Amino acid sequence: MSKSLLGPGPITLDVLGLELDAEDRRRILDPLTGGVILFARNFSNRKQLSKLTADIKKLRPDVLISIDHEGGRVQRCKVDGFTHLPAMRKLGELWLTKSKSTHPAESAALAMAAATACGYILAAELRACGVDLSFTPVLDLDFGRSGVIGDRSFSRDPQIVFALAKSLNEGLRLADMANCGKHFPGHGWAEADSHVAIPVDQRSLKEILNEDAKPYEWLDLSLAAVMPAHVIYPKVDQHPAGFSKIWLHSILRQELGFEGVIFSDDLSMEGASVAGSVVKGAELALEAGCDAVLICNRPDMADQLLSKLKLTQAKQSESAARLNRLMPKSAALAWDELQSESEYQHAIGLLKQFQLI
Repeated sequence: MSKSLLGPGPITLDVLGLELDAEDRRRILDPLTGGVILFARNFSNRKQLSKLTADIKKLRPDVLISIDHEGGRVQRCKVDGFTHLPAMRKLGELWLTKSKSTHPAESAALAMAAATACGYILAAELRACGVDLSFTPVLDLDFGRSGVIGDRSFSRDPQIVFALAKSLNEGLRLADMANCGKHFPGHGWAEADSHVAIPVDQRSLKEILNEDAKPYEWLDLSLAAVMPAHVIYPKVDQHPAGFSKIWLHSILRQELGFEGVIFSDDLSMEGASVAGSVVKGAELALEAGCDAVLICNRPDMADQLLSKLKLTQAKQSESAARLNRLMPKSAALAWDELQSESEYQHAIGLLKQFQLI
């Protein structure tokens, strides 16, 4: 199809530094661009971040500005007032806290309240600086095998992962931010890091659906977006999940009834290399069921996608309609307003009470 604007395009790409240069502007203005993902290199302080996001929106108001901001070791903004949120494992540990004065049900309730507080603080602080979406929560189970997941996971128990993720999602929603569960159907068993290797999970489909995929099934309509894993599950499909029609269409869409946005994980990662060139990888991901593809830290690859990626008008229209649902519907509180807002103060106080921040 020709490059006509049908809403946000399927490519989410990054920018080089603390402010936009001419090449960043060219890429953002391309109709195939639908999102901009930010990294730590794009953040020095709140004023700079707010200007950067405002400049992006001036160019393309329909572009979704996103970031990986989970808490723990995956948090891009940690200074100049941003709350350094705990790793999600801390919430799972709070759930399991046993003491003479604490009933297990009370521990669970406290952990869920803390998860909601984390979600609200995370979303409210980012939105105050112009960021629309964080790629969170991690729904992977902590089998004690994956170093790249590790303490990013809430728990080994899918019921705990579900309950805490649902609570965190509620906190995001209260600040009018969507969510993105990752890495479908689960990255917790595969030991290799898909950033630098090609992970393989030899378990059966039944095992994966009965454990790893349960949080996705139970969260149902409360999940706004999903990011599949760059993991091969050879007993199900030869392709990594993000390039697999079986995983994305047959299982996620049809069997689990997911109707939200599917983002590919970063196509520059080693786990995506089995798909071939970045253009071939993007085509396979979109054909398998992704609505948007991420390309990070490789502007040369982003340019290849912008110049060579072809997709039908029907596909772009369908994906654009889904992507538009992730946009915040209300104006964000300014940073200074947020600091005195009662809900924010309550959330900060709760995390301090549990010694999570």
